[in-house]
Amino acid sequence: MNLHSLKPAENATKGTKRIGRGQGSGKGGTSTRGHKGAQSRSGYSRKIGFEGGQMPIYRILPKRGFKNINRVEYNAINISTLQYIFEKTQISEITPDVLISNGLVKKKDLIKVLGKGELSCKLTVIAHAFSKTAKEAIEKNGGVAQVIGGVAQEENKTNNELE
Repeated sequence: MNLHSLKPAENATKGTKRIGRGQGSGKGGTSTRGHKGAQSRSGYSRKIGFEGGQMPIYRILPKRGFKNINRVEYNAINISTLQYIFEKTQISEITPDVLISNGLVKKKDLIKVLGKGELSCKLTVIAHAFSKTAKEAIEKNGGVAQVIGGVAQEENKTNNELE
């Protein structure tokens, strides 16, 4: 047995469909494309979502929901995480730069401190927003919750104007 004498098993392979090779092949003339219409012509490519001319499903189904273009999305940090950072680094002033260096947030993220967990140290926390419980927990231990200007202060102004 040599490499040149190897063959696949009988009926294991199937020949390719030879299209447009005359009437005798059974696949000549229209070359299996049928008569007329876009699909019979060269250069045809079906549009995404095209369903043969019937009304596409994406146009039948109703649109739902609302996407607020003015939504401000914060990256949430719990006070338990702040406690962990203090224990790990002994830094009492936690700023966005400290959180970035610890890999908790990215440079452009807005930070909101939430009140989940326990805080047992005096911290100065600088963030874009605070929940009520987080602010109370920080101030209860003699710490300071300082809001960074920008988005959060603009929201507070609009909320105060509404009242």
